[in-house]
Amino acid sequence: MAVDWRDYDRDELARQYSPSSRVDDIGPYLADYARRSDEARRDLVVHRDLSYGTDPEQAFDYFPASRAGAPLHVFVHGGYWQELSRHDSAFPALDLVPAGAAFVALGYGLAPAHDLAEIVASVSLGIRRLCQHRSELPGTPSEVHLSGTSAGAHLVASALLDVEGWRRDGLDPSRDVASATLLSGVYELEPLRHTYVNDALGLDAAAAAAHSPLLALRSPLPPLLVALGRNETEEFGRQHREFVDRARAVGTEVTDVVVPGRDHFDLPLDLGRRGTVVGDAVRRRMRLG
Repeated sequence: MAVDWRDYDRDELARQYSPSSRVDDIGPYLADYARRSDEARRDLVVHRDLSYGTDPEQAFDYFPASRAGAPLHVFVHGGYWQELSRHDSAFPALDLVPAGAAFVALGYGLAPAHDLAEIVASVSLGIRRLCQHRSELPGTPSEVHLSGTSAGAHLVASALLDVEGWRRDGLDPSRDVASATLLSGVYELEPLRHTYVNDALGLDAAAAAAHSPLLALRSPLPPLLVALGRNETEEFGRQHREFVDRARAVGTEVTDVVVPGRDHFDLPLDLGRRGTVVGDAVRRRMRLG
């Protein structure tokens, strides 16, 4: 029988929301992100430090496709809203650009310098600006596909649910976003409020509820691939299942994947990689060779 998160003591709840508790050492994963991102910038054409807002952190790195009119894949990194950056998040370009896609590593300001409301608004703005102005980018990419991992999955889902932002810009995510891939996401924030994660975020109950995509889902989102590594904690599994169920209940087309042999940190490395569950699904969705 599933355990309610409220039944965990503080230490166990912290472990449930510590993905590193399921791997021997997080260091090699982070080193791989950085190494492969450096390789992408070295081996591929890239336009760096492009702005989508007035804050210096509101910037992105753009890897154009080799042909005009290619689909655009926008990746939002994780790190519990307080770690990592676009600089070590370019690694999916190594697989996606040679397959025929354009790629963006989207940056945003981190906590505690920025509160969660600012972070959510920033990522939403960046995604909308890319949808609105993609024809002005080199190679004039066509349809936009989104992805995010961990906190990045939360931010992508939150951006899709920013109804007022889309309406204000004359956009509609159901029309302007072709698909989204959400990896190992956190979709309900109240449990995190009772863990070490909240030390930097400072969420109260109202803010946790306001920024929980699970609670805001009332109408269909663009087609989703919602994926989780099998080697995740029970709470990440619960959040995954409940978000999938809720998204389907409001009419969203959802591909639900739990990937054997993957964990929180190696799953994003599969984003565009041929021969992997997630990579092949993303390629099919983007109609890449």
